[in-house]
Amino acid sequence: MNNSESTKAISIELIKSLREKTSASVMECKRALVEVEGDFEKAIALLKKKGIAIAQKKANRATKEGCIGAYIHTGGKLGVLVEVNCETDFVARTPEFNEIINDIAMQIAASDPKYIDTSSITQECIDEVKASLLKEIEASSEPIEDKDKLLEEKLKIYLSEVSLYDQPFIKDPALTIRELIQNAIAKFGENITISRFIRYKLGEA
Repeated sequence: MNNSESTKAISIELIKSLREKTSASVMECKRALVEVEGDFEKAIALLKKKGIAIAQKKANRATKEGCIGAYIHTGGKLGVLVEVNCETDFVARTPEFNEIINDIAMQIAASDPKYIDTSSITQECIDEVKASLLKEIEASSEPIEDKDKLLEEKLKIYLSEVSLYDQPFIKDPALTIRELIQNAIAKFGENITISRFIRYKLGEA
C-alpha cells in the first residue's frame, strides 16, 4: 500500500480515537497512523516515542507562566492545590491546559503522592525505605532466591507510588503522569512542568 492509499484508508474516527488517547494534534495522529499503516497500538507507541523526544528537547526551557489549579473532592473533606507551569501566558489560558491541571489535581487527591518525582526524594529517605523493605523481606517465611533483586523491585514499586510523575494516570492507567505531561509538551510545543502541590485532608496536620 502506497502513502496515498494509506492516507485514504485512515478514517476520521480512528484519528479522533487516537487524538483522545494521546492528546496529540490531528495532523500528528494522522501522520502516525499513515506511518504504521493504520495500526492503532503501533501509532500510540510511535506518538509516545515522539512525545518523549520533543519533551527532552524542550526540558531546559524556562517555564515562568502557568496556572494554580484547585480541586475539592465531593463533601469538602479533601482538597488539592497544584501549580503547573508552561512557557507562555497564551498556553496557560487555554481550556486544554487547564483541563490538564484539573486532571493532575484530581490525580493528587486520589493517589496521594508525596513527591513530584524521584529526584525530589533524598538519599537518606531512600536508604530508610530500603532498610525497612529489607527487614520485611528477611521476615518473610517464603523462600527468596535473590534478596537484592527483590529489594530493588519493591523499591521501584514504592517510588512509583509516592512519585507523582511515575504514578499511573487515574483516567488512563496505561499512561503515567510523566507521559501525560510529555504528550502535553508535544501538543502545545512548550515545556510544561509541575512545580509544587499540597494536599489537604480534613483533620490531618
